[in-house]
Amino acid sequence: MPGTSDKTVYWRNRPEDRNPGEVLQKVYAALKEKGYSPIDQIVGYLLSGDPTYITSHMGARNLIRRIERDELLEELVRSYLEKLEE
Repeated sequence: MPGTSDKTVYWRNRPEDRNPGEVLQKVYAALKEKGYSPIDQIVGYLLSGDPTYITSHMGARNLIRRIERDELLEELVRSYLEKLEE
């Protein structure tokens, strides 16, 4: 087809949407504001992959689904271990 390109177009998420640490902080705040136990809910989501563990309040459910669960776990382990080294 004339005028078309065979180059791949890349979609890049905004950095704040792809930073696992920031996403976890925002999800934690939303869960806490709604009166849930943030730790229990996040662990439930990480173990099951079921997004209904995360409230839709403040867009938390959509936000957490943008990050792979293994990336979230990696961030949690990294953060925990870095605190041990302080």
